[in-house]
Amino acid sequence: MAAPEEQELSPAQTEKLLQFQDLTGLESMDQCRRTLEQHNWNIEAAVQDRLNEQEGVPSVFNPPPPRPLQVNTADHRVYSYIVSRPQPRGLLGWSYYLIMLPFRFTYYTLLDIFRFALRFIRPDPRGRVTDPVGDVVSFIHSFEEKYGRAHPVFYQGTYSQALNDAKRELRFLLVYLHGDDHQDTDEFCRNTLCTEEVLNFINTRMLFWACSTSKPEGYRVSLALRENTYPFLAMIMLKDRKMTVVGRLEGLIQPEDLINQLNFIMEANQTYLMSERLEREERNQTQVLRQQQDEAYQASLRADQEKDRKKREEQEQKRQEEERARQSVLAEERRQRTLAEEKERKSECLPPEPPMDDPDSVKIVFKLPNDTRVERRFLFAQSLTVIHDFLFSLKETPEKFQIVTNFPRRVLPCLPTEEQPNPPTLKEAGLSRSEVLFVQDLTDD
Repeated sequence: MAAPEEQELSPAQTEKLLQFQDLTGLESMDQCRRTLEQHNWNIEAAVQDRLNEQEGVPSVFNPPPPRPLQVNTADHRVYSYIVSRPQPRGLLGWSYYLIMLPFRFTYYTLLDIFRFALRFIRPDPRGRVTDPVGDVVSFIHSFEEKYGRAHPVFYQGTYSQALNDAKRELRFLLVYLHGDDHQDTDEFCRNTLCTEEVLNFINTRMLFWACSTSKPEGYRVSLALRENTYPFLAMIMLKDRKMTVVGRLEGLIQPEDLINQLNFIMEANQTYLMSERLEREERNQTQVLRQQQDEAYQASLRADQEKDRKKREEQEQKRQEEERARQSVLAEERRQRTLAEEKERKSECLPPEPPMDDPDSVKIVFKLPNDTRVERRFLFAQSLTVIHDFLFSLKETPEKFQIVTNFPRRVLPCLPTEEQPNPPTLKEAGLSRSEVLFVQDLTDD
């Protein structure tokens, strides 16, 4: 398949081709023609780009591979709009342009050589960012001193903070890099950026961050965004979960054109922003649902823990009650054994019962609380304590009791007290040879 024939050059294009070859020193006419065609036959822009390539500055049409940055600038779908300077018109304009071209070429060449040499002598102070917020605030103050306070609202924070806020709020972020020494900067700031329609549009539609490239913070952002000329504007937004440059506007742009270009960029990327909003809402809803599920789980867990705690407390209380009951039973058993042992001891210590024909004996019938009767003989000379010990040794007798006479009713002092440490004898108690005594149960008392 034959290669397509190249289009013939017009006389004006041929003249520009020869001028470009003379100014750049390139020997290949094909390379000169390709470079001019890439710049729409703008000889000044083509010469400047060629000089930038010789200094190692990346070309507009051959950018270096992207570096890892905070903002994705490697998206090939980035919309780029470059406004070239108007070409001279008429014989007088071309004459002035050709006369000034050698001087401009010499000036920029010497300036670039001087800057290149200065890098070896003294490192660029902009390479160290020590106070990024101070750099931004200083630029804002100098901007207002020169152009007044009628301007879009500047974001008073670092570039990273502006990116984070735009990402969090899902808003467009417009970045403006201010070139102090560029010939179009002053006209752009006065006649475009500070016009009422532009500042109203920017203030209502997006965040706006700006800084001078003469400041370390602005220079750092300049290295990240790799602008080619000034004025430079970049539109950044959250796209595919990354802060991405979606539009680049370079050159002296007019207010109406600027608004149209920004509108075009925003409309072209609005779907991505809406998608991010929907995804964020979905993530938030998922997070809220998960949080509610976690709260419900925690509430259920706390309820189960409380139930287990109450169950353990009930079990512990039941165990303690059973233990107390067991201890009470053991204590009662010990008490009963002790009582039985005491009764047996008392029984063994009782004096023998006197015979029936003993003139000093007393026959006593005891009526117990369970309506049983017990009869035994005692001696008049024996203490009432013997009567008490006898009754105590009986199994039918309650643990605590007192002995009461019927007529007259009185309680016999059978046990020693502080007032009467030695209880009286049966005779001293006034008992006759035959008596009926009642045993009164005092256990409840």
